[in-house]
Amino acid sequence: MAASDGAFVRQVKPQSVVEQVTAEIRRSIVSGELSPGQEFSLRETAAHLGVSTAPVREALRVLQGEGLIIARRARSAVVAPMDLEDLRAIYQLRRLIEPAIAGRSCTLLTAADLAALERMAGAFGDEHASIDAIYETHRQFHLSLLGPAATAWDLRVLETLWNAAERYVRIGFGRLDPIPAEHSRRGLAHHDLVDAFRSRDSGTAQRAVLRHLDDNERIARKAIVDAT
Repeated sequence: MAASDGAFVRQVKPQSVVEQVTAEIRRSIVSGELSPGQEFSLRETAAHLGVSTAPVREALRVLQGEGLIIARRARSAVVAPMDLEDLRAIYQLRRLIEPAIAGRSCTLLTAADLAALERMAGAFGDEHASIDAIYETHRQFHLSLLGPAATAWDLRVLETLWNAAERYVRIGFGRLDPIPAEHSRRGLAHHDLVDAFRSRDSGTAQRAVLRHLDDNERIARKAIVDAT
C-alpha cells in the first residue's frame, strides 16, 4: 500500500485474491503498521498490492464487519480507533463463548493433542521469538485448544473476535516484551491452561479460560490507558 508511513511492504499473490488482500490489510492493522485513525486510499492500496480495486473493496467490507476499519465514500477507509468500550465488548463476548467450548473440548483432546499444546506453550517463553511468530503460535494454540468441540459457526465467530482483540493485546504485550520475566509468565500461563484441560474436568477448564481472558483484557486495558 502506498500509505504515507510505508505500510504494506509485501505483495499479494494472485490466487484467492480477496482472501489474500483481506489477510494483508488485516495483518497491517493488527500489527500496528497501519495505526488507529490512519486513513488509506482504496486505489493506492490496490496499486501497491498489484490487484484491481474490486477485491480491495470486498476486503474492506469484510474488515468493516470485523470492526477493524471504517469505510468512507470517497474511495478511502480509516483504521478504526482503539477504544476501551470496544475492548470490553470484545471480551464480554469471548467470555460468553470460549468457556462453554472449553468445557466440552477438554473431554475430547487426545494425549497427542495435549502434548502438542505443551510444546506450543513452551514457545511462549522464547525471548528471541518475534512478536509475529509469537502471535501465530498463540492463535494456533487457542485454535487447537478449543477446536475439537468448536462448530463451524463457533470458529467463524471466534475468528472475528480474535482478529478484533489481537491489535489490543499486541499493544499490551508489546509494551511488556522487553521484560525477560514476561516471557516466562506467558509460557506458564499457557502451561496452566494445558494442565486445566488435562484434568478432563469441564468446570476446571472453563475457569482457567475465564482467568486467561481476564488477564489478557487487564493487560491490554492498562496499555491503552498508559498510552493516552
